[in-house]
Amino acid sequence: MRSWDWAQIGVYLALLLLLVRPLGAYMARVYQGQRTWLDWLWRPMERLLYRAAGLDPAKEMNWQTYAGALLLFNGLGFLIVYLLQRFQGRLPLNPQHLGAVAPDLAFNTAVSFTTNTNWQSYSGEVTLSYLTQMLGLGVQNFVSAATGMAVLVALARGLARRPAPDALPPQGEIGNFWVDLTRTTLYILLPLALGLALVLVSQGVVQTFQPYPTALLLEPTQTTSGEPVSHQLLAVGPAASQIAIKQLGTNGGGFFGTNSAHPFENPTPLTNLLEMLAILAIPAALCYTFGRLVNDTRQGWALLMAMTAIFVVLLGVAVWAELQPNPALTLLGLDQAAGASEGKEVRLGAVNAALWATATTAAANGSVNAMLDSFTPVGGLVALWLMQLGEVVYGGVGSGLYGMLVFAIIAVFVAGLMVGRTPEYLGKKLEPFEMKMAALVILIPVLIVLVGTAVAVVTPTGQAGIFNPGPHGFSEVLYAFSSAGNNNGSAFAGLTTDTPFYNLALGLAMLIGRYGVILPVLALAGSLARKPKLPAGAGTLPTHTPLFIAWLIGVVLIVGALSFLPALALGPIVEQFMRGL
Repeated sequence: MRSWDWAQIGVYLALLLLLVRPLGAYMARVYQGQRTWLDWLWRPMERLLYRAAGLDPAKEMNWQTYAGALLLFNGLGFLIVYLLQRFQGRLPLNPQHLGAVAPDLAFNTAVSFTTNTNWQSYSGEVTLSYLTQMLGLGVQNFVSAATGMAVLVALARGLARRPAPDALPPQGEIGNFWVDLTRTTLYILLPLALGLALVLVSQGVVQTFQPYPTALLLEPTQTTSGEPVSHQLLAVGPAASQIAIKQLGTNGGGFFGTNSAHPFENPTPLTNLLEMLAILAIPAALCYTFGRLVNDTRQGWALLMAMTAIFVVLLGVAVWAELQPNPALTLLGLDQAAGASEGKEVRLGAVNAALWATATTAAANGSVNAMLDSFTPVGGLVALWLMQLGEVVYGGVGSGLYGMLVFAIIAVFVAGLMVGRTPEYLGKKLEPFEMKMAALVILIPVLIVLVGTAVAVVTPTGQAGIFNPGPHGFSEVLYAFSSAGNNNGSAFAGLTTDTPFYNLALGLAMLIGRYGVILPVLALAGSLARKPKLPAGAGTLPTHTPLFIAWLIGVVLIVGALSFLPALALGPIVEQFMRGL
């Protein structure tokens, strides 16, 4: 590994951690309703939106009302994206005259972008019009990300609140969904996305409404049937604006089929660094935001350190794996000094590909700058396992941290059982209801992944999409359901998923994986908001110490290992043995 490769990783991690405090503090001010430097711009717009919708921003909701508003808003978003795809052939901003999207693919795509998964069974440049990309997918990139951040803030309020002694019974209000959604979009996502989009355009990322231009080839070629080819149609479009928010909102859906491996999406080393940084910037900074919201920043730093420790170790494994030569190519005498280069951009290299793959699967992002199907078995295993851990390292915007908080609650509960003491987290006593909700959050994605994979590999319709026999084909199916069930969106490729079976099966996995987790988290928030805060005592387990950080890491890894080790043994692990250790 060259010194330049070490420098890239070091610079990336340093910049990521340096952003945590300033960005996290700013987001905390937004959610606490304090003044920010953008108030002059957005306060009037915010008040106008509330007035137009007939909303009282001071009126808070219990968890059931909060969940109802969230489901209603997301349901309307799904319907709009579905209809845009079905009628795009009759709508404007369609210079290539692309026709209607098939019903099953339109369902899958609408679910995907509404749930912040951004799984794609299509190539955007040959499937979707400019209007569908912007009004449908681009808008959902903002609001689906804002939804996850709103749920996190609701859980933080549940942990921080002290119900009034005279409240009979305590209502357990956790905020107002419409306010959280609006402030997240206006004050956080829009400014960051606008700034990043301008930088991307300056580096050569395309942003245009013009039809696809035709370029004259410098070296004419011919088709497999012998017909001459002297021109190439260049797919363009309003890409930079969507790429900025796809990374910042941990959405990941590519404007082009090859995603951020495409030079029109990711043309320079600077865009590569900034896009990777954007993937984890908000999820990491939200740890500090959480600490501010619960009035104990040590709690946020502890969660961040647990996430970072897991990330760094697995990043090291992925980089090592992708720098190893392919034994089969070694026998042919080929030079593999650059590592496993199949499926990777030469201009980016194996280390950048491994770093991006680790970041995108640690977050619920799913964008790629290399083809994951060509990764080594161990490199692919890292990406798979990061998703299967529940994408809590660092996870999606909001969703990663509320997932890690559930793991923290489970860690405290198990520790309490060991010493025979009723567990508590941040002064809130954890009782059977809280543990049932936490168990649902952990178990639902596991069931989706394992059951979905099992059905796909034993049914003829599922098997029909598998073109790589053996362990690698199994890994592709396992990866698809791991990605869908954990709202990631990346794909191993090599699996034909644009079929009614996979479009519907993966669509259902995305729906259950998103809302089957959000609803228990909101129920948990509502229950905790009703509980009084207990003063720390001699038997209270400190949850900000190195000991608890190590214990939390252990719980996350043990749950992941016990849940998925048998499935991984049938895929990437056995494939590594077959390849030769």
